[in-house]
Amino acid sequence: MAKGASAPIILEDEQRSCEYPVHPLIVGRRSILAFASTSVEPETLASLMEAARWTPSSMNEQPWSFIVATKTNRSDFDRLLGCLVEFNVQWAQHAPVLLLSVAKLTFESTGELNRHAFHDVGQAIANLTFQATMSGLVVHQIAGFDVEKARHEFSIPQDFEPVAAAAIGYPGNSAELPEKLRKRDTSPRKRKPLTNFVFEGGWGHSAAWTRS
Repeated sequence: MAKGASAPIILEDEQRSCEYPVHPLIVGRRSILAFASTSVEPETLASLMEAARWTPSSMNEQPWSFIVATKTNRSDFDRLLGCLVEFNVQWAQHAPVLLLSVAKLTFESTGELNRHAFHDVGQAIANLTFQATMSGLVVHQIAGFDVEKARHEFSIPQDFEPVAAAAIGYPGNSAELPEKLRKRDTSPRKRKPLTNFVFEGGWGHSAAWTRS
């Protein structure tokens, strides 16, 4: 963990809300809004990309690409920041790294539509996020951005689709956020019970082994 960065916080309410044991890094992952000004070392960023590189994918297509903008290249950072909706700009501007994930929509070998491309890009981001959490970093994924503006700003080809943005950095001090954002930043995460989405035998039939 970089000097001057805060340690990730695992809220007791979240620990208690787990129905079954999971890895502490999964419980502790949070999409916080407060980022430290500490820069992310190039080697650490490269390790996040390496984690994404080893993600499984349909036909080993590896349809993910990432546009990464750090504050060491302020022009690129501001261009990517400018693609976000206004609400996200107010907190993401303080992160040292912004990222845009992009999916290749067709298979290299056949040119046919790859209907699993978004799924595989999501898996790559999950791998990246787990590696980031291990490194003391936070990845806050962002749906609120202008897809076509991002495509234009970064010359993304037509058979590729911007999927999501993300802010990456070390945890900051939530007390420095505006009150509305501070409350959101420190609230426990809520998750549906397993019985709501794990089915057995047919749709809507909760698996017996999910009933703790």
